[in-house]
Amino acid sequence: MISEMKSDPAHLNALWRARGEGPTLDVLGVLHVYKATADETGRQFCMWESIVPPGAGTPPHTHTREDEAFYLLSGELQFEIEGRSDPLLLTAGGFLFGPRNLRHGYRNAGAVEARLLVLAMPGAGLDRMFAGFAAESERVGGKPSIDALTAIAAQYGVMIHPPG
Repeated sequence: MISEMKSDPAHLNALWRARGEGPTLDVLGVLHVYKATADETGRQFCMWESIVPPGAGTPPHTHTREDEAFYLLSGELQFEIEGRSDPLLLTAGGFLFGPRNLRHGYRNAGAVEARLLVLAMPGAGLDRMFAGFAAESERVGGKPSIDALTAIAAQYGVMIHPPG
């Protein structure tokens, strides 16, 4: 679902998508609605809305190629952040900047769906990594093994860490 066309930043066009519009992927039970893919922005950034059901989230991981910014639109998420002894509870309207090389992860510990806007800079391929996760889920007919996810993530400079 994510395009692999080559985009030259000097030849980009305006891009807009209405609420709820954009390519979508089911990434391990979290729906991603892409507002801008890396290819559409000349690899400068990618942005998506994550719709996170209760109990869902991401395992602790570290990006080596991009920084991330998180803006919580609704609900609440608990973030694990390297260097913090306690989880950070982000509520609607809350913001978090996660620079590259900083381990982080999140989980929806609440009872309602959370909606999270994520900006990854530069557009180093996270959208293609997530497409790889979705393809592996489809291939195995369910949730892929942590070893398979770790191998896919490594191709994009992302290290998945064991919980805790």
